[in-house]
Amino acid sequence: MNFTTLPKIELHLHLDCSLSFDVVKKLRPGITQEQYKSDFIAPANCSSLEEYLKCAQEPISLMQTKEQLEMVTLDLFQQLRNDRVIYAEIRFAPLQHLEEGLSPVEVVQAVDQATAKGIKETGIEARVILCTLRHFSEEQSMQTVQLVEQFKGSCVTGFDIAADETLPVDNHIKAFEYANKNNIPCTAHAGEACGAESVREVLQNFYPSRIGHGVRSLEDDALMDHLKENNIHLEVCPTSNVQTGIYNSVANHRVNEIYGRGNSLSINTDGRTISNVSLNEEYYSLNKHFNWELEHFLRVNHHAIDAAFCNEETKAKLRKELIGGFNGD
Repeated sequence: MNFTTLPKIELHLHLDCSLSFDVVKKLRPGITQEQYKSDFIAPANCSSLEEYLKCAQEPISLMQTKEQLEMVTLDLFQQLRNDRVIYAEIRFAPLQHLEEGLSPVEVVQAVDQATAKGIKETGIEARVILCTLRHFSEEQSMQTVQLVEQFKGSCVTGFDIAADETLPVDNHIKAFEYANKNNIPCTAHAGEACGAESVREVLQNFYPSRIGHGVRSLEDDALMDHLKENNIHLEVCPTSNVQTGIYNSVANHRVNEIYGRGNSLSINTDGRTISNVSLNEEYYSLNKHFNWELEHFLRVNHHAIDAAFCNEETKAKLRKELIGGFNGD
């Protein structure tokens, strides 16, 4: 089966973890393929999520000016085009890009404008999700969610919390209350480094409509039922989950069980560089290990459109494009 021609939706995609060798070469002239490998790509089996996240530090250091942010964003659009992605949600934490004097507003503006440019140049629909991080203060979380509100009507449409799941949620409750009060769509990383209890914790405190990863929800039957009944979408990233040690191989990933239970899920790369994977490769891998066929991929892409942080008009257009592509039109 040729997955390269299938239209795809990608909802869980970190901008700072997806810098291609081509763009890094422009930002850090003289870098070798070997250096790129060691600085930007995480080991196939990390000892922890923490070790995996360390690989985001180098790319973030190359994303500190408007020009750099634009280059990295447009480079990602080319990668999406190679994967035949028709809609993507790109996420990043704006407060990590202030080292060379940009203000948070300027950072978001640069990525928002580059996204609009990427949409125009490639025809790929895209939106931007702003992330707070677990180790951030309450003030930093509030600052991030208020940026989403400030950019309403642009490509910026959602709010997320990422980074070390073992840290408490307390600093971020206020930001998520603000998001929910202002109708800002929310997702939250959970059920990755920590078990099902971390998913319950974010559901009870943040009320997101989606969970980033969430695969360890399977450790709690009642939780899986709750997610299904409330149509809470799981953004599944198979290769990334192997790297962070949840599973020892994609063949042993439990995505097929989540699918079999009828829960809403999508397939994503998480970070294309850090995980050294394309969406086409994720699809090939599910086909190989779980015999996923067209119907499986069509269903998860429909789930992704339903859960996407865009308006109904865009969703209708995407559904039409998706069905046409799967029918070979």
